[in-house]
Amino acid sequence: MHPMHMRWSYPGSSERRPAVAAAVLALALSTLGAGASPPGAWRLVDLEGRPVQPFAGSPAATVFVLVRTDCPISNRYAPELRRIYERFAPRGARFWLIYPDPAEPVEAIRAHLSAYGYPMGALRDPHHDLVRATAVEVTPEAVVFAPDGVRAYRGRIDDRYVRFGKARPVPTRHDLERAIEAVLDGGLPEVRTARAIGCFIPPLPSSR
Repeated sequence: MHPMHMRWSYPGSSERRPAVAAAVLALALSTLGAGASPPGAWRLVDLEGRPVQPFAGSPAATVFVLVRTDCPISNRYAPELRRIYERFAPRGARFWLIYPDPAEPVEAIRAHLSAYGYPMGALRDPHHDLVRATAVEVTPEAVVFAPDGVRAYRGRIDDRYVRFGKARPVPTRHDLERAIEAVLDGGLPEVRTARAIGCFIPPLPSSR
């Protein structure tokens, strides 16, 4: 089982729990994958370059959506992302736009947020900690976490895009919306992953 899917609860007496917790944490760290880091160690920063802990305050659901300023597919999803935000933010879901390209100028990101009217916070993932830990590959791609740290969903926003360059007039499945709804209702979605279509996230130069 992937460590992002583990629930952090430990059976047994209170005396055994620290040792069991340490063992489970060690297993999680060992199976995250090469170069990956646990959520608490992700080096995400805001547009001022300040480190941010996106899970602080234990939100009812934490939603990351990876985007690029120059990706036409992620830009087309701006109205849908605003709609989803407006539906679920009042229920306690916390949303973050994640910009994974370390070379993208901050001024371009600020202009992008303004041009598309994004109401959620924006973070950068300059070391690809989130990218590696969640195995996202394209923009746009979403990741949803439950309050207990379980990764509930990773993948497309909906099924509008059949493949790159071909889209349905309207989507028939709203995967991200269903995933957030399930987490806010105290469960997990039936569909935990769904392949996203979008602009490929290139690896960092040092990781090639």
